[in-house]
Amino acid sequence: MTNDVTVADYVVVGTGSAGSVLAGRLSEDASQEVVVLEAGPEDKNKFVHIPAGFAQLFRSDVDWDYLTEPQAQLGGRSIYWPRGKMLGGSSSMNAMMWVRGYAADYDEWAEHAGEDWSFPEVAKYFAKIETIEGATESDEGTSGPLQVSAQRSPRRITDHYLKAAAEVGYPGERANKPQPEGFTQTMVTQKRGSRWSAADAYLKPARKRSNLTVLTEALATRVIFEGSRAVGVEYRRNGAVHTVRARKEIVLSGGAINSPQLLMLSGIGDQEQLKQHGIAVQHHLPAVGENLLDHLVSLLGYSVESDSLFAAEKIPELVNYLARRRGMLTSNVGEAYGFVRSRADLAFPDLELIFAPAPFFDEGLIPHPAHAVGLGTILLKPESTGKISLRSADPTDKPIIDPRYLSDSGGVDRAAMLEGLRICTTIASAPSLKKELGDLVRPAVSPQTSAEDMLAEALEKLSHTLYHPVGTCRMGTDPASVVTPELRVRGVEGLRVADASVMPTIIRGHTHAPSMVIGAKAADLIARSR
Repeated sequence: MTNDVTVADYVVVGTGSAGSVLAGRLSEDASQEVVVLEAGPEDKNKFVHIPAGFAQLFRSDVDWDYLTEPQAQLGGRSIYWPRGKMLGGSSSMNAMMWVRGYAADYDEWAEHAGEDWSFPEVAKYFAKIETIEGATESDEGTSGPLQVSAQRSPRRITDHYLKAAAEVGYPGERANKPQPEGFTQTMVTQKRGSRWSAADAYLKPARKRSNLTVLTEALATRVIFEGSRAVGVEYRRNGAVHTVRARKEIVLSGGAINSPQLLMLSGIGDQEQLKQHGIAVQHHLPAVGENLLDHLVSLLGYSVESDSLFAAEKIPELVNYLARRRGMLTSNVGEAYGFVRSRADLAFPDLELIFAPAPFFDEGLIPHPAHAVGLGTILLKPESTGKISLRSADPTDKPIIDPRYLSDSGGVDRAAMLEGLRICTTIASAPSLKKELGDLVRPAVSPQTSAEDMLAEALEKLSHTLYHPVGTCRMGTDPASVVTPELRVRGVEGLRVADASVMPTIIRGHTHAPSMVIGAKAADLIARSR
């Protein structure tokens, strides 16, 4: 094995929603040399670009393919966590939902990390990132490189879902208001009917620059220190060990699983855990890997006669997509959503309801044999927290992921999820949707099963991640936080983290949008410190 050494000003680890933006922005300054390490390959798999095909990427060579520890409150099941392992990271395999979250969510960040993370500041970055297809002058964000579009070919039944929600008291509204209170069709990160990832928007145009080097299939194994300063990253590529040194800074953008894992492999974390794995302690920082938060989703499935994405892979739909970029294959699956409260006393909604005009059960891993649709509920502000920890000192060993879903002592999370499922049944019973739906097919229960037992069955047997892990390298002004408000790792020099792991709290939305903001803001923070 060799150990070739490259030198750059900045080294970025990861090309996901944050890393692609960060690398693109850093390389705008032609005087700064930037090297980016991506553990996965190029994003050339055809299902990356066909929106409705994203589930075909699950458990493939472009998926980290994680499993959680068995979850006691979910029937002892280990929950599958797909994460993108290719250019664009999870932005190349997500459901493309562009859901900013609430202004209050970012103001909550500001309580932990200062006013620079408040909504008025974050909104400036959204305006720089987004190009909104069909936007009016009153809309924020119309000039950025990320294409945010209305759906090209939503299913007719999606409109019935939105009408049914209005019939039971949840009116429609436009997407991404600062305080959403209604239901809407999903805005998607697509360009002319194809996925438009963070890599498409920021990294690929930047690769034309001579000062940017992107290395794919390069697995970062540890950060190298000289004294207390991070000076390089060791990585494996093509069967050899290499090193890239940083004259100025290293930024980890591997996400809420890989960034804390790499910190711990590099000796930054809880010293007792590190010693157990024979890792030399660089800095004792117990919060690394803690504060794991995720959005849990549970759903109800109903049969329908037609008009679901069950027919998306038929020849007419393939022709429609290839010739016109229209039809079922342009669908992001989660075509509509809205926000509701599980309790009337809440200041803000704590649940998101989602509609999929598709038999997207078992996360698409087990094909359903007929037309069906799903109505789901998502827990937006869980009280339960989990952690990421090392399985071993081997960088190729997957870390231990324990989200501890529904584990809060007061049972608040479970009660909220059950109420969300009840609201789903209410919407399913509203006139506009009831006439479209057939039998309940998920969960598969007998007609004699009580309504409450059916909901409990759905919660315990059908719940899974909505793919939004955050918080494991949380930022804050307090000394126990992992990174400072400037995203510098505490206790060392020359090292930052910029990805969803730094979020101190989880947002009432989806994590792709705020992760891109974090990448853009990190670039500005670094530029100011030169």
